Amino acid sequence: MNLGPNGQTTSKWLAKAGLLVAAVAVLSGVCAGASWASSYDASTDPNSISSTAAYTGAKQWWSAGYTGKGIDVAVIDSGVAPVQGLGAPDKVLNGPDLSLESQAPNLLDLDTYGHGTFMAGLIAGNDAPGTDYAKAPASTYLGIAPDARIISLKVGTADGGTDVSQVIAAVDWVVQHAQDPGLNIRVLNLSYGTNSRQAYTNDPLAFAVEQAWKHGIVVVASAGNSGYQRGNGAPGLADPAYDPYVIATGASDSMGTPSLGDDAVASYSASAGKGSARYPDLVAPGSHLQGLRVPNSWLDANHPEGLLSDRYFRGSGTSESAAVMSGAAALVLQKYPTITPDLLKRFFRSSAGKLGGYSAQTQGAGEIKLGAMLKANPQWSSTGQSFAASTGTGSLELSRGQDHLTRDGVVLSGERDIFGMPFDSAAMAKAEASASSWSGGEWNGSSWSGSSWSGSSWSSSSWSGSSWSGSSWSSSSWSSSSWSSSSWSSSSWSGSSWSGSSWSGRSWADAGWG
Repeated sequence: MNLGPNGQTTSKWLAKAGLLVAAVAVLSGVCAGASWASSYDASTDPNSISSTAAYTGAKQWWSAGYTGKGIDVAVIDSGVAPVQGLGAPDKVLNGPDLSLESQAPNLLDLDTYGHGTFMAGLIAGNDAPGTDYAKAPASTYLGIAPDARIISLKVGTADGGTDVSQVIAAVDWVVQHAQDPGLNIRVLNLSYGTNSRQAYTNDPLAFAVEQAWKHGIVVVASAGNSGYQRGNGAPGLADPAYDPYVIATGASDSMGTPSLGDDAVASYSASAGKGSARYPDLVAPGSHLQGLRVPNSWLDANHPEGLLSDRYFRGSGTSESAAVMSGAAALVLQKYPTITPDLLKRFFRSSAGKLGGYSAQTQGAGEIKLGAMLKANPQWSSTGQSFAASTGTGSLELSRGQDHLTRDGVVLSGERDIFGMPFDSAAMAKAEASASSWSGGEWNGSSWSGSSWSGSSWSSSSWSGSSWSGSSWSSSSWSSSSWSSSSWSSSSWSGSSWSGSSWSGRSWADAGWG
């Protein structure tokens, strides 16, 4: 199902998405009989999603009847492909595709990178809807909240390219449409982060996620993969995780066992930086996790070391830990539908388990323990968080940090958005505070409602016409033509992107594949 920029429902996913996925595997040259495709056994993998759901305590919640049902999780990422586990009708709803690939009809909403599908699977993948999940065999792929629904907002291209202005626009869309008829967006997953060069108190991205939080949406952000160092040499948390209002999630490592007792903070997981009091709030499993694979996506083609089987891929990062945390939040929200983001965050922190040998700078309150939370009750008397609020009036350019989107050698930089339009952070913050930054299909003075770029370069002051003209966002569905051999065969790769251009610049919090 697709949701346009103004939130309207436009078209259904194909119920037979599984047949399309099978076609993808054939077209991409993946042979189901290959030795690596038949040797993976989730029951013996301590980092399978089944094992992860067991040792985090998620399966205890399933047995008690809490599976994330009725909770929508917004995933701002590289899109979600209808692979097995995510292909059931209405399992994934598409919000507006705000990526540069939205201008190619055969790429609209599709996950050409492979990252968003991996995260969506960890959150809410479901091979067998309606079964007894706690008793399902390990070969049945079930995310942490298998009955939650994914609302996908695509911002990334095949090589992961995205600009912070696209992410801000996506966050704003979620805020304005979270409770539209038929929607119940309670969690926003951002497995994304920049190394912003300004304080959260005036950063535009930090301000955007704060508005989501204040509107009752639990924002889970990856802490970043810059690692931790003894002493105060660590770079610090990524933006927007460095905003103290949201749930900054670092990564733990199972160390190859199903016990929490020997878990470690992953070496890549970001910690408090020099002179910074901002720690990760929690850590969650993020190392060597089994995720859903998108055949012939960029990750699939460029990281063969991550291949587990014809269906699965293995990855590590605070991207993964944020997704696990988002699924866990969906379980708690189903049980306590009136709980506020502040109270939910406190509930997780008060129930976490400290990992021995690691400081609060690296693990915050500790590793999530859903089993303990099932037997406890939230503290309803909390007055909430009282950190200094962001003004959002800082620099969009500084918010990008070192990550810049580049097209054909032209760099997007300065105080302008993806269209080259001037970005007035103070005016945008005012609109976001009143939940009015989107007006129909327009954001920051540009229409995001077409099918072809009306300009060719950021080197001029703006895109000619400052809009995408043509058919509406809702024109695409999961039609067979979208999965034609010309789109999905290995020969379609030209450089590193299916769109024919390389949109370099990526801030996804994946530490490694394999």
